[in-house]
Amino acid sequence: MRMKSSNPLVVGNVIGDVLDPFINSVSLRVVYENNKEVINSGELKPSQIVNPPRVQVGGNDFRTLYTLVMVNPDAPSPCDPNMREYLYWMVTNIPATTGTAFGQEIVSYESPRPASGIHRMIFVLFQQPCRHTILPPGWRQNFITRDFAEVYNLGSPVAALYFNCQRENGSGGRRMIT
Repeated sequence: MRMKSSNPLVVGNVIGDVLDPFINSVSLRVVYENNKEVINSGELKPSQIVNPPRVQVGGNDFRTLYTLVMVNPDAPSPCDPNMREYLYWMVTNIPATTGTAFGQEIVSYESPRPASGIHRMIFVLFQQPCRHTILPPGWRQNFITRDFAEVYNLGSPVAALYFNCQRENGSGGRRMIT
């Protein structure tokens, strides 16, 4: 009998749909306006995530650099994710102990606006082997985090966080019509 995992990345199928299992080895903190901090499996509405969040990366050596990507594996809808993964943001060359403000924005932040269903918005942090140029992809849809990491020799992620997002007036459950 297999033990069920309590790791929210496993429970939320982030590990599986987007990432392979990895060891979380660097702290990652993501905070939107009005101190809305991203916690695994928490929920934020589109109106709360209009502007890019403040992102803080841990580590202990300023010379160590990181790449952050934000993707949605549920685009355009969880029932038919034919744009999996949709890339909302990419920042590279982020020095340890700082945040995205000190990195190089490769793909500008796009505010998520899910049309139907509950979408997982995933932040993935990779440690770079060195400072290098990462080219922006030609399009945002059908970005594949695993392939991206392989092309740029980034290895396994060192941290990841995700939150759930749905239409502003979405409720997540069925509506009873009376």
